[in-house]
Amino acid sequence: MQMRISAALCGAVALFVCSSAAMAQSGIASIYAYAGERTASGERARPSGFTAAHRTLPFGTRVRVTNKNNGRSVMVRINDRGPFVRGRVIDLTPAAARALGFNGLAPVTLSAG
Repeated sequence: MQMRISAALCGAVALFVCSSAAMAQSGIASIYAYAGERTASGERARPSGFTAAHRTLPFGTRVRVTNKNNGRSVMVRINDRGPFVRGRVIDLTPAAARALGFNGLAPVTLSAG
């Protein structure tokens, strides 16, 4: 019994550590829009929404994205997969990028929402 509890606790600690590490990312954010098409999560893409694509974070995860150039932050919800370009850590909708004050690419940090 104690062995099972210890194994479960170790698993939970490992998951927490991995999740925290995944959320402490820096890199380049890009803008993308698939108006009306389906995202990898199955919902319709809305360029006016505050959603994003990330390679590994679970769908529904809320992430704070901070623009390193101006300090602006925005909360987005992961609902798609990507980006698939080296050095980029997140693809944002046009609305989220506008809120962060950039058009094109920007250096960002990701943190737990």
